Amino acid sequence: MRVAIAGAGLAGLSCAKYLTDAGHTPIVLESRDVLGGLVAAWKDSDGDWYETGLHAFFGAYPNMLQLLKELGIEDRLQWKQHTLIFNQPDKPGTLSRFDVPDIPSPFNVIASILRNKDMLTWEQKIRFAIGLLPAVVRGQKYVEDMDKYSFLEWLKRQGVDERVTSDVFIAACKALTFINPDEVSATILLTALNRFLQERYGSKIAFLDGSPTERLCSPIVDYITERGGEVRLNAPLKEILLNADGTVKAYLIRGLNGAEDEVFTADVYVSAISVDPLKVILPKPWKQMEFFKKLEGLEGVPVINLHLWFDRKLTEIDHLLFSRSPLLSVYADMSNTCREYANPNRSMLELVLAPAKDWIAKSDEEIVAATIAELEKLFPDHFGGDNPATLLKSHVVKTPRSVYKATPGRQQYRPAQVTPIANFYLAGSYTMQRYLGSMEGAVLSGKLTAQAISEALPVANSSNLQTLTRPPATNAATA
Repeated sequence: MRVAIAGAGLAGLSCAKYLTDAGHTPIVLESRDVLGGLVAAWKDSDGDWYETGLHAFFGAYPNMLQLLKELGIEDRLQWKQHTLIFNQPDKPGTLSRFDVPDIPSPFNVIASILRNKDMLTWEQKIRFAIGLLPAVVRGQKYVEDMDKYSFLEWLKRQGVDERVTSDVFIAACKALTFINPDEVSATILLTALNRFLQERYGSKIAFLDGSPTERLCSPIVDYITERGGEVRLNAPLKEILLNADGTVKAYLIRGLNGAEDEVFTADVYVSAISVDPLKVILPKPWKQMEFFKKLEGLEGVPVINLHLWFDRKLTEIDHLLFSRSPLLSVYADMSNTCREYANPNRSMLELVLAPAKDWIAKSDEEIVAATIAELEKLFPDHFGGDNPATLLKSHVVKTPRSVYKATPGRQQYRPAQVTPIANFYLAGSYTMQRYLGSMEGAVLSGKLTAQAISEALPVANSSNLQTLTRPPATNAATA
């Protein structure tokens, strides 16, 4: 069966990969000239890469790790020490670590919290542990029910000290969802915490050894095309054409540079584009259906990613760092963490500015200047004195609508991958799956979409359907 997939992000590419395994022929249609969607990357005139986001891989990403294993590229993940590292704003230039020992979960994470002496008092640690018990003991049903509260409201209901929020969870919320604890749904953070607590290497972090476009997306494309599928760039979806019964007749692809529009037909159609452009392009008859009306309850959150090249080393830390800055979320010196970006003499900091709603319309110059002001606090030894570090160049990547904004009550608006339209399916991390809007959520959604199509339209004598349902394994332990 020919399956037309709009969007070559991780959701669309993973959907196509698993469809080829099931014997189908996917054709991925990407509007831009670059693969990856929210993990896209570009090279500048100097040959340096800059990316849409700072992409950290967790041990609690089983579907992503399984995909890499199936592609034979799991060695491209560079696993870091099992620890979480936070800046200390009240002690500029110093770091606080939550080192996770290699013992069974959840005792490893609990031990890392108990052994940290910089950020929380013993009373705060005990209250925090007691507060988390319901989420751990009562399971996912309880976690889903907490979607009516913001994470800050949930913490207060559990009697958790406000300093725990300000010291730990503002940084965590901004890193995972790009918004603050008073905005984010409790379900989202509790789901992540459950994964970290229940999986021995769930909170272990890895970085890709190069750009996501080359090192992750291109191998998926190779896998698809070698098995008869196709991936087309510069093929933007203009309109979804319908049959008289409301099913999809064709995708209308906008012609570029004066070319005529193209009517592209297939047996099955998948939207793997973000929820915001999907809402715009939905056919009018569909917009009256309750399934699609619910999409109005979802919108993307703005995100800004910065790349700053300096004339010297600012840090030797080979890890993700939580800035605990009012402006910045997380950052890493990619000259340390990523093999392809390595430089022993100079730093290239990649930073996420969040929340970004008040900054998305500002100029790149304003954003860089504000970021440098924050870095002066994080690295006082390098920006003070008579010979401060010099910024050599910068790139600012703005994404006005990134992953869906995970505020309280959003779970009810997340759609299934199977729609009421017989030959039309959805993929994307905003669709309903067990993970938040993330790389893992995108890959899982694509896998679920492929599984749904394969179950509805099985291919005779296909020997690879088990790859869609086989429990994924993690290789984080061997890193």
